[in-house]
This record gives sequence, structure tokens and C-alpha cells, in this order.
Amino acid sequence: MRKLIPLRSAIAIALALALLAFLAGSYSAPTPATAQAPIRWKVQSAWPPTSIIQDGAKLLVEMIEKNTGGRLKIELLPAGAIVPAFEIQDAVNRGVLDAGHTTAGYIIGKLQAFIPLTHGPLFGMDFIDYFGWYWEGGGQALFNEAYQKNLKMNVVSFHVAPGGPQAMGWFKKEIRTFEDIKGLKYRIYGIGAETYGKLGISAVTIPGGEIVPALERGVIDGAEWINCYDDKILGLDKVAKFHYAPGMHEPVTVGELIINKAKWDALPADLKEIIKTSIQASFWINFVRFQEKTAKACGELIAQGIKVIKTSDELNRRFLKTYDEIQAYASKDPFYKKVLDSQKKYAELIVPYRLSYWPPYNFIGEHYWKEKIWLK
Repeated sequence: MRKLIPLRSAIAIALALALLAFLAGSYSAPTPATAQAPIRWKVQSAWPPTSIIQDGAKLLVEMIEKNTGGRLKIELLPAGAIVPAFEIQDAVNRGVLDAGHTTAGYIIGKLQAFIPLTHGPLFGMDFIDYFGWYWEGGGQALFNEAYQKNLKMNVVSFHVAPGGPQAMGWFKKEIRTFEDIKGLKYRIYGIGAETYGKLGISAVTIPGGEIVPALERGVIDGAEWINCYDDKILGLDKVAKFHYAPGMHEPVTVGELIINKAKWDALPADLKEIIKTSIQASFWINFVRFQEKTAKACGELIAQGIKVIKTSDELNRRFLKTYDEIQAYASKDPFYKKVLDSQKKYAELIVPYRLSYWPPYNFIGEHYWKEKIWLK
């Protein structure tokens, strides 16, 4: 009968053999797991490098990279780096860009419903209400329906970069009445261009970088861009001395992060959630920074002699009346009507509540700061 080796002896022998194998060079240590390479995206914006909206794009990219622990790295490029500003959506759809930071308001020629989806009076909603409608009231689903079902584009979109309220804009001469603006050539965007066009104003849409040269050459008589801060960087105060606010065309206006759907679908679930929450957080951080920079820049413009003037109630009322007429006409389009009905339903709940329950901003504000109000 074969004699069994005790367990302890067997272990000792095994260890000795392993040691001998190691010393003989035939032992291989287990290979440690290698770190996964980061996902890399190339993203182009529709904004000049110095724009306040480009600052918002940088903020979002930084938040995504930080919150993903560097697992997603994004190269952010300014307008025109790869494609023209108005062609970003097509480039993302075709995979030329992984994503774009832009606005669907630039492609309303493809789908008119992008007007209420991105900007306008919106039944009295402000940025707080719009954020609620987009995330809680069905807005996000409608936006992706617009791209994926109506335009058959291989993209997903998230609303970012709140950029308003925006001023009516800059003019070379003073605008006292509606008649003073009628017939002028005016650079304006989206629903503003369509509405002012119906009011007898020659409205054109050109990218931000072309506005100042057009004013200098007399191609246009006035222009709106974004706000005191961005307008000052662009140089609008050098070519026009009258700045009017508020405007009715963009009391709410938002940009988008549009992502190639194949790239989005390839992400793990946790990265998708991190991108979503980074977008939501950056929306509000960008918004408060936008307001602070605007306030400071408007004060600087006033100090240098620019006239910041209140837009006449007459002009703003004409705008709203004409805007409502356009919306009524446009809503004959089933999808456009679907968007309007969704927004109106949400606004009908929220706006009257806030008008009834929230203290008017000017009531308390004027108690403390009435003498500091610029617009008289």
C-alpha cells in the first residue's frame, strides 16, 4: 500500500518546487490588470472663442471630464474649426463630429418647431419654468422626437447654456417709436427674424463673427447678439451707440449639446447618467455666471457713454401680438402644434401660480434699488 505524504509536507514541497522554478526563470508572475483607455470625443461649438456661451461650453466639458474621473475626455473647438457654425447638427449626424455645442434655432429652416423648442416668449415661462418643462413636462422627449423622427437624424440632444434674457439690440440711431425701426436692416435670430420681418423690418440672420463688419459697412442698421458682456467683446459698442432692452424675442433662449447617437449608445449607463447630471448642474452655474457678467458689463457700457434705453412698450406689444399670430399659423403643422400644446399645458399650470404666489420681483427690488435702475 502506497504511503500518503502528509498535507503540510505536500504544501512545503509545492512551495519549494515553485521557488526553484522561479529561480530557474521559468516562473511568470500574473499580469496586473491594465487601466481602461479614456473615451475621447471631438466637439465643436457654434460660438466664437471669446463668447460667454463658449465659456458655458468649456464649463460643461470640464464638469463632464471631472465627474467621469477622466473616463470621457472632450476636445472642445470653437465655431468654424471643422465645419461652419450652422452646419454642426449635420456634422454630428454624419459622425464628422462626436458632438456639438450649438442651438437648434440655427436650423429652423429644417424644422419650424425648433422655434418654440429653443426660444421665445413661451407663454410667459422664464428659465426656471422652461427647465421644469424640459425635464419634467415632456420637453426632452419632444426635442429628440424632432431630430430622430421628423429629421431622421442619428443624434440625441440635451438643452444647455441658458443665454438670456437677451436685449433687443444695438442701433446706430435712436429708436423712439415703432416707425423709427420700420424698414431698417436688422440682424436677429430665429423667431425674432420672422416676427420683425412681418412687422416690416428687413431681418437677416448671420453668425456672430460677421455682425460688426456688417454694421461697419452699412449692410445692416442694427443687430442683436447676446448681452452687454458678449456684445462688448464682439465690439458692437464701437459701431453703434444705442443699446435697447428688454427684447421679447428671447426672454428664454437655450443652446444644446447634440451628440451622435451611436457614440451615445456606446457609453456605459453610468457615464450617460453622469453626462445628464453634469448638464443639469452646468445649466444653473452657467446661468448665474451669465447674469453676473452681464450686470457688470452693462454698468461698464453706461460708464463709457453708451445709452442703455428701455425698449418701448409699443414695440414689445406689437412683437407679442405678431408672434402669437405666427404661432397660430405655424401650429397647423401637427408636430409644431404638439410642442405648443405641451408648453402651454405646463405654462398654464406654472405661470399663473407664480404670478399669484411669488412676490413680484420689482416690488421688493424697487424698495431697495429703485434709484439704481438703468431703464427709465
